[in-house]
Amino acid sequence: MSKLITRSVQCGLAAAAAMLSMPAAQAQQAPAVMAPAAAGSLEEVIVTARRREESMQDVPIAVSAFSADELRMLQAEDLAGLQGSVPNLNLVQGRGSANSANIYIRGIGQPDALQTFDPGVGVYLDDVYVARIQGALFNLYDVQRVEVLRGPQGTLYGKNTIAGAIKLISKKPPEELAGQAELGYGDYNLFSAKAYVGGPVTDNLGASVAGVYVTRDGINHDPTLNRDYNDIDTAAGRVILAWDPTEDVNVNFAADYTRSRNALNLGRAEAPLIQVNLAPGVPPKVLQPAPTTPWNNTVATSFTGNEGQQMDNWGTALTVGWQINDAWLFKSITAYRSLEPDNYIDIDASAYELGDVFVGVDQDQTSQEFQLLYSSDRLVAVMGLYYFGEDITSDQTAWADNFLAYGPLPISFTRTVNDKLNTDSYAVFGQATWSFTDRWSATLGIRYTDESKDYFRTTSTFFGAPFAGLNSTFVYTDDNSWTAWTPTFALDYKLTDDTLLYASATEGFKSGGFNGRANTPGETGSYDPEYVWTYEIGAKNTLADGRLRLNADVFYSDYTDFQARVSEVINPDAPVPTFSFPVLNAGSMEMYGAELEATWIPIDELNLQAQIGYLHADYKEFTASTVIAGKPVEIDRSKENPPFAPEWTARVAVAYTFNLADNGGLTLSADMIYRDKQWLSVDNRDVLSQDSYALMNALVSWSSASNHWYGSAGVKNLTDEVYKVDAQEFSSVGNIQTAYYGDPRTWQFIAGYRF
Repeated sequence: MSKLITRSVQCGLAAAAAMLSMPAAQAQQAPAVMAPAAAGSLEEVIVTARRREESMQDVPIAVSAFSADELRMLQAEDLAGLQGSVPNLNLVQGRGSANSANIYIRGIGQPDALQTFDPGVGVYLDDVYVARIQGALFNLYDVQRVEVLRGPQGTLYGKNTIAGAIKLISKKPPEELAGQAELGYGDYNLFSAKAYVGGPVTDNLGASVAGVYVTRDGINHDPTLNRDYNDIDTAAGRVILAWDPTEDVNVNFAADYTRSRNALNLGRAEAPLIQVNLAPGVPPKVLQPAPTTPWNNTVATSFTGNEGQQMDNWGTALTVGWQINDAWLFKSITAYRSLEPDNYIDIDASAYELGDVFVGVDQDQTSQEFQLLYSSDRLVAVMGLYYFGEDITSDQTAWADNFLAYGPLPISFTRTVNDKLNTDSYAVFGQATWSFTDRWSATLGIRYTDESKDYFRTTSTFFGAPFAGLNSTFVYTDDNSWTAWTPTFALDYKLTDDTLLYASATEGFKSGGFNGRANTPGETGSYDPEYVWTYEIGAKNTLADGRLRLNADVFYSDYTDFQARVSEVINPDAPVPTFSFPVLNAGSMEMYGAELEATWIPIDELNLQAQIGYLHADYKEFTASTVIAGKPVEIDRSKENPPFAPEWTARVAVAYTFNLADNGGLTLSADMIYRDKQWLSVDNRDVLSQDSYALMNALVSWSSASNHWYGSAGVKNLTDEVYKVDAQEFSSVGNIQTAYYGDPRTWQFIAGYRF
């Protein structure tokens, strides 16, 4: 491992040195600030990555931060708009779903929205952990800042933050009355309306209200049904109350609600779809061949009614802070969230009924966190207790009437599932940073987690004639618990007032679980937790009189017992073959790489940026244990490639602002995003891979001299690039291999007023 760490460090330091030796016009950085700072230098970026406010340049963590204005310049309407703007981050809309997020950081994540899978990247809304990737694709209508923390956050953050954390920080009520309203119109009849107002209600009470409504026609068309799919229909709102009953106590209450009502979210079947014939000697039948033409947003589905996808997602949070004295602060965060998605998903994306499912989920979570923060000249510390409880039930139905046949006769197939998962997670944590000289600081943190889960599942399978007698019901109950100690070590050195060097070692943990697709005794049993150790060396620099920000890091991660869902056929010679989807602690991975972020303002009117990520991800061990034709078989899959782990990711951006005097300012900006080849499934399938591609975006923004009126015209995917973003792989059922594509070229106009 030491050789790999050395190689990674050499690689990253070489990249940083090369960047520093370039002409200034070629060096750039991460937060996507596009408008030049008024004072001719970059504004200080404040983050709460270590649960207290501090300058991003003083935090020994690889973190990117985006203000509301920066998100606007990115044309980011929801979290998926961050794709490409953070090194080694994959963040796209989840497969077949209008309301879930597929998030990977440095090759670690979890793309499956099934309720028994926990996410690999923690999403936090105002310090409240969001337990499901369903509902995590938040609209960014009322955001003060978004922070992306790369690498495991095993000490200070809630459960399952093994790959990193994405933090959304809402706007707090301002001290004076302020508001904003805007309307937008764009391609595919896109219409958006947003509004915000906030200010003081009394001398010690402030309030804010924000809302958004967005609709768009579907970008994919089914010519047979003459219907459009992959549309947008979302409404969301948030209310925040900030009360200061005394000088030392502050109370914040927040409530948010998101409602979405969408048509189906469809992809394309990339491989031949197969019907299995159970009659002796009859070969499988090709129902639909693989496509031979490029993707042109034409889709098909067997759902012909009003089936679609809908979600109701709401929550409340009460945060109380008590400044006990100059050194000690007590903080309490109490939260409740409810998530209810009802989704129809055509997994095979065809007019045939091979993988058509309905999944209705009812999820409730409660969390309580107590923090005690200490601050002195030499020592700062955070100590705390954490509880998280979750109850989640689901009602599922799967239809596959075209999957099986006996001779010329099709065999109908329906499967129903009801399951329930209860989780209780407790943790105690602490982290302290000691500045033992004016330049040197050391950080030590530890978290102990105790998590238990109870699972119940009943599944019934119904066959048509001549196999109706094989109808069955299977009941599966299980429970388990896991504990983990996850430490953090860091050392940082202030080389100058504007340069920070740091090194860290951090362990991350994601708890075990149960197979939410277990339909036979051979698929039952719990799987174990995942663990990762990440070692990181980095540098943060503010140069050229504050006009250049240059941050770089190199890292090595040792990832063990990763949880993988694979697709298998068991006993293929039986009267009815068994199609299995086991979840395995399949082995171990190693990842190493380098990241560089830069922002440069050579003159007041010009802003240049770049983000570059390099990632080498490999399986050290990937062994699938299964039973085929009644015999145990070990399958070595270590030569396969980890999904959602492109070797190179990069973005370059430029913005120039023209001063129009009494007519305000006009900013012209453009960026290009590059992503290297990547695989879109754990089982590497050639048709479920995406070759390297580049996307170009452009934006023209205007603001009046008073800064009250503003407007913009933007284009995304300027060259109309065709590219895949996610995939479904259930090849053991009808050879299903479905890809989902990114949006084509789109444009949007926005006009707004703020005060």
